Amino acid sequence: MKKTMKAIVATAYGGPDVLKLQNVPKPQIKENEVLVKVVATTSTAADGMMRTGKPYFGRIMTGLFKPKHAIPGTGFAGYIVETGLEVEKFNLGTRVFGETTLGMSANAEFVAVPENGVILPMPDTMSYTEAATYGDGHVTSLNFLKGIAEIKPGQKVLINGASGSLGTAAVQLARNFGAEVTGVCSSRNVGLVKSLGADHVIDYTREDFTSGNIKYDVIFDTVGKSSYSKSKKILTESGKYVSPVLKFNLLMQMFWTSVFSKKKAIFGATGLLSESELRNLISQLSEFFSEGYLKTVIDRQYPLEKVSEAHRYVASEHKKGNVVIIVDPKNT
Repeated sequence: MKKTMKAIVATAYGGPDVLKLQNVPKPQIKENEVLVKVVATTSTAADGMMRTGKPYFGRIMTGLFKPKHAIPGTGFAGYIVETGLEVEKFNLGTRVFGETTLGMSANAEFVAVPENGVILPMPDTMSYTEAATYGDGHVTSLNFLKGIAEIKPGQKVLINGASGSLGTAAVQLARNFGAEVTGVCSSRNVGLVKSLGADHVIDYTREDFTSGNIKYDVIFDTVGKSSYSKSKKILTESGKYVSPVLKFNLLMQMFWTSVFSKKKAIFGATGLLSESELRNLISQLSEFFSEGYLKTVIDRQYPLEKVSEAHRYVASEHKKGNVVIIVDPKNT
């Protein structure tokens, strides 16, 4: 008789109600894999996009008519309960964290991960709830700021959506990289963004940041609520507008500016980086945490059976920082 586990399953694209708690077969690991008992995972804006299958051209990667991987979720934190015969880097009981990228499957009691996948030992002082978030806002923000925008000390950096998962990480990272940081958020989150190290905060309910006179070397639009067209007048001569939110207009502007403008519009998909690149990014973030440079902002926590509620909350666009799913409350 096959062993089973509890997992969230989406058998079709749609709203949060397509997410159901079910008993499914427990993963059987391959010789090069480890089985992780998931203690905490996450619910993210990217998860919501994969659930809806929008934008539609994204279905080339996620499945044309229904999700290619029925169990959602990419970020995970837990401990190893089984190792394949060829595994050498990990032992039973090791606390680990990472992400499953396009393989999804983290919103479950167990997840199988290749030994050379995006999985690392957790720092001793890091909690499971903190660790689960690293595969989303933290790693994306590090990739965009250093890998894509190539920020340098002394540059002026504006972060739109500074109170979200990506934004709260980006404010701290940009500040620690020596940039002068301006965060854009709503009135109720101004104090939070300032506490994370922002030099200046713009309340978007009172002011449109694109109408200002200050010019920025980098505009990191974490939420895709602005555009290169609106922002280019406040970019420096060789400034960059970067965003992880996939929009057709941004792709067109990216192609145009790559040839005809010193100012650049850039889209990037961090989840499409190689496993070794992602592992290296999370390793750097782990060092930042251990050195005290990076804090994780957690807004709400939900039990596994209420993932659909977590998706609704994330979709409301009112969250601060991260939303965590507690799979194993006894070990958090």
